[in-house]
Amino acid sequence: MPMLDMPLEKLKEYQGRTPRPEDFDAYWERALAEMRSVDPQVELVPAEFTAPFAECFDLYFTGVRGARIHAKYIRPKNAAEPHPAVLQFHGYTGNSGDWQDKLQYAALGFSFASLDVRGQGGKSEDTGGVKGNTHHGHFIRGLDDSPENLLFRHIFLDTAQLAAIVMGFEEVDADRVGAIGGSQGGALGFVCAALEPRIKKAALLYPFLSDYRRVWEMDLAKDAYAELKTFFRHFDPQHKREDEIFTRLGYIDIQNLAPRIKADTIIGVGLMDNICPPSSQFAAINKMTVAPRLEIYPDFGHEGLPGMSDKSYQFLKTL
Repeated sequence: MPMLDMPLEKLKEYQGRTPRPEDFDAYWERALAEMRSVDPQVELVPAEFTAPFAECFDLYFTGVRGARIHAKYIRPKNAAEPHPAVLQFHGYTGNSGDWQDKLQYAALGFSFASLDVRGQGGKSEDTGGVKGNTHHGHFIRGLDDSPENLLFRHIFLDTAQLAAIVMGFEEVDADRVGAIGGSQGGALGFVCAALEPRIKKAALLYPFLSDYRRVWEMDLAKDAYAELKTFFRHFDPQHKREDEIFTRLGYIDIQNLAPRIKADTIIGVGLMDNICPPSSQFAAINKMTVAPRLEIYPDFGHEGLPGMSDKSYQFLKTL
């Protein structure tokens, strides 16, 4: 069989290369405390898009550092209350997408919320305010500033805040909420389940933002990870600060949040993925304390995985 990365038996044992900061747990407890101190000022604005069996809203809330965050929110008409909900997260640089493809969950009698990641392709606000490079990418944003100013810290918190807001809606059963997403969305669904332990199920594809050092060592700091190479070339061209930089990235490395996940999880992995290499994904998967259901696609990369959308739908419909 062709091989991009390690053999599968080695992948299932791999524990990652990126350092875990010593104060990692305290860092995220402080971050969550900051998030909980924010008045979200939730606003639901009826959307122009309509459907006969669902109500559609633009959902706005205030996240950490004052950013106004947007999500699409759909709730079914005449459904049982309280009922389940699903949270959706999109790929890197993208947005929450069209309304139409979200109606499949409203048809199940579920509410559905799809986040626009701050500063990317949707309506969410990026308030900025860090020193250093802000032009070439998001996961390096704030890397030369305090770890509390890493942009992805704030984005990770947005996922947990959205979950708490949706769980607080009177029509939603807070004990029956799931998460879904691929690539960056897979990472954010992973993080959402880690930071909001009430998430019941998560259906994820090839999660991004894991084991940055492994990606670097595989010479895959390109495409979605290109900004890592850009950062070194501009700000540490001789790699004198390499350990420091990778340790700081450890604060926003999903493998370090993996042990917090309590959700029942299904994860799709393509073993020929040269965007988010399999070993980087398994670094996070292998640290989960609740074993996920893995769907392995030996000949597939960072692309559509045949049948995976159906498997995810069947998995989440039992929330």
